[in-house]
Amino acid sequence: MTLLRKIASLASRRSARKGAATTDCGCPETLPEQDPAFTSAITALGAKLLRQDRRGANGAFEAFSQVFPTAPESGWQVRRFFGLAGKTTLGLEGYAESIARRYRACPKVLERALDGLFRVAKSDGVVTGEEMAILEQVSTLFGVSPLGFKRLKSRHLGKGDDPYTVLHVEPDAPDEEVHAAWKSAVVALHPDRLTGRGESAEAVAEAEEATKSLNAAYEEVMRERAILARRAA
Repeated sequence: MTLLRKIASLASRRSARKGAATTDCGCPETLPEQDPAFTSAITALGAKLLRQDRRGANGAFEAFSQVFPTAPESGWQVRRFFGLAGKTTLGLEGYAESIARRYRACPKVLERALDGLFRVAKSDGVVTGEEMAILEQVSTLFGVSPLGFKRLKSRHLGKGDDPYTVLHVEPDAPDEEVHAAWKSAVVALHPDRLTGRGESAEAVAEAEEATKSLNAAYEEVMRERAILARRAA
C-alpha cells in the first residue's frame, strides 16, 4: 500500500468511526489520495524540502515520488510543478497551512504526511540542518505537538542518548506513563531487592549506576516538559 493510500485510509476510518459523512466529521469529502489540493501541496512541500538536495532536480523528484507516488497520466505535470516549486522556499507556509486547514479534524492524516516528508528528507541517508528546520516548521503549521515531532524525529533518525530511550517510553507518552516507567525501573534495580536475590556486589554496583541514569533521564524529561508547558501558556 502506497503512503497516499495509507493516508487516505486513515481519513476513511475516521469518517467510519464517526458514523457519518466525511463532511460531518470535518474531513474533506475527497480522500487525500484523490485530492488534487493535497497532492499539489504535498508536492510543493517535498520540492521545497529538497530544494538544495545534492542529487539534482531529477534525483530529488525520484526520491519524492518513491514516497508519494504519482499517477502515470499526471506524472509529467507533477514533475514540472515539483521543479518550479523547488526553486524557492517562498510559499512553504501557505502550502502547509492549506493541508492543515483541510485535515485539521484528521490529525493522524497530518502526522502521516509529516512522516512521509521525513522519509523523503532522509532518503539519501542524511537530513541536513536546513531540511530539519523545514520539517520542524511544517510540523508546527500542521499542529503536531513538539513531543509528537520528537517521536517522529527519533523514529527516523535514531535516539542516541535520548532520555526517552533510557526510560523505554515514547516522547509523547503522558506524564503518568513516564513516571510509572521510571518508578518501575528504579524499584526493580533497588540494591535491597538485588541483594535479596543473591546478586553479586558487582551487579549491585552496576544497578546503582543504571539508577543514576534513570533518574537523570527522568529529570531531563520533566524539565523539558515544564519548559514546553511554559512556552505554550
